[in-house]
Amino acid sequence: MGEYKHGQMDIRDHEKTFAGFMTFTARTVVVILVTLVVLALVGA
Repeated sequence: MGEYKHGQMDIRDHEKTFAGFMTFTARTVVVILVTLVVLALVGA
């Protein structure tokens, strides 16, 4: 195992994963809010 040097790690995969997670989370929140609004309008 090589010696660790602060700030030299390649984090492109981490950034892509985080961006995907944030996109998924934002879309899920929108779907939940739309579902709640529809349920409120229908009177369920």
